Amino acid sequence: MRMNGRRVVPALVILLTLGIGIVIGTMVSKGVRAARSGAVAPEARPLAMPSPVDLSNSFAQISDSLEPSVVNINTESTIRVSRRRFHMPDDSPFNDFFDRFFNSPDAPPGDIRQQSLGSGIILDKHGYILTNYHVIMQSSEDKAVDRINVTLHGDENSKYKAKVIGTDKLTDLAVIKIETGKPLTAAELGNSDAMRVGDWVLAIGSPFGLDSTVTAGIISAKGRNQSGEIEPGPEGQFKRYIQTDAAINPGNSGGPLVNLAGQVIGINTAIATRRGTNDGVGFAIPSNTARKVYNSLISSGSVPRGAIGVQFYGQPNPALLRSFGADHGVVINSVESGSPAERAGLKRGDVITGVDGKAVGSGDDLVAIVSDTEIGRKLRLEYLRGGKRLNTEVEVADRNKIIAEQTAGNDEEGGSKPDEGGTGILGVTVKNLTAVQAQELADQLHLGSKQGILVSEIDPGGFASDMGVQRGDIILSVNHQAVNSVEDFNRVQTTLKSGADVLFLIARRSGPRTFTTLYLAERLP
Repeated sequence: MRMNGRRVVPALVILLTLGIGIVIGTMVSKGVRAARSGAVAPEARPLAMPSPVDLSNSFAQISDSLEPSVVNINTESTIRVSRRRFHMPDDSPFNDFFDRFFNSPDAPPGDIRQQSLGSGIILDKHGYILTNYHVIMQSSEDKAVDRINVTLHGDENSKYKAKVIGTDKLTDLAVIKIETGKPLTAAELGNSDAMRVGDWVLAIGSPFGLDSTVTAGIISAKGRNQSGEIEPGPEGQFKRYIQTDAAINPGNSGGPLVNLAGQVIGINTAIATRRGTNDGVGFAIPSNTARKVYNSLISSGSVPRGAIGVQFYGQPNPALLRSFGADHGVVINSVESGSPAERAGLKRGDVITGVDGKAVGSGDDLVAIVSDTEIGRKLRLEYLRGGKRLNTEVEVADRNKIIAEQTAGNDEEGGSKPDEGGTGILGVTVKNLTAVQAQELADQLHLGSKQGILVSEIDPGGFASDMGVQRGDIILSVNHQAVNSVEDFNRVQTTLKSGADVLFLIARRSGPRTFTTLYLAERLP
């Protein structure tokens, strides 16, 4: 059969077109590959996609290993009240109803059953648990709650009654014990000093009673004083926290802060918040502090600490040191009557610069040395007095026996209205003391003569306010010049210039009839 010529020609054209297209396509493809080949840098290493599960797996493993050691603590206590008070949320429509029927002055007194939640960490297989002091103690009275119930992980239906082994209010730590009849899984305490800012940590506990809750974050800071307030004495030096952004909420207190090795490096204790819940600023007691306290509590039920009977600021204040001609050291605000420091001849205004040949740079340094010294042992102190270098020997005593708990008391005494002075550059209003006030102060502080002026008002945000002066304080001297009247104060104030260091010697009430003295110093802007 013969093919029609008219059909052959178009077919040949189509085949020819396809062949040309294939040739051109092949050439373009080779050109593109060649271009790509020429753009590759042979020395560059390709970037690998990181595994999204490595860190997650690490967290999960740590959580699995620690959860058996973390316990839920529920406490019960009875509080006697003079009359019952019921509180509803501020926006509750039932406020008026409750105020009318339950909060009247005639409501009868009674007992209120109070419960609280917390966490703890098992540190010994025999049932010894470390937690916070505030978890197991009644906040209004420094005594243990009526009952402490402990729930173990995986054994939620059983509650074990715990007994208190020992407590330490200064560090907010306590040890309790439960009897289970079986060995428990104990956690390991790590070295908190080895942790660095930026290290990953996990917080484990029972926020709001939700047991076995795990949150993650990093160490945000170390050596933090949570209150941020200046404390005229060694009280604050025992609470230097690890700060973390791992979520910590009510109920987490007493639970562990854990590193990526699965070691406990802190005991979750507090949060800084304006809402009552986590704002990303949590605080934990370092494990190295917890270890010392735990060992003391299980051996004796208390934590003995050495002291010499002086009061001072924990953090260095350059302006204060310059006022006494020192470049380092601790300025003594006051000396306890009958204390080892008084017997050793130390006085207010002395600057302790060293202990047993070791330089002291801050109150924290001094506390660390003295509190860890065996009671009864003698220390050699180097100090400055009036620019002269001196030394003395002081015997360390039991802190609990020489430092009484101080209470705030800035109430003014009655009497005739004294003269008043203006604020001026220092931002403080002062009044002359009455004769009764001046005599009481002189007797208490052994001043030898009546002196001092009463602070009646403080300018908010003013210089005196920034220094830490409080209403009710008594200014004894300014820059080592005694002030006995408003006129004396105003005269000294007029001599002060911008950039000058200002030193106040203050008498502040520490009880209904007692005073303590302290130095305040700052540089005028």
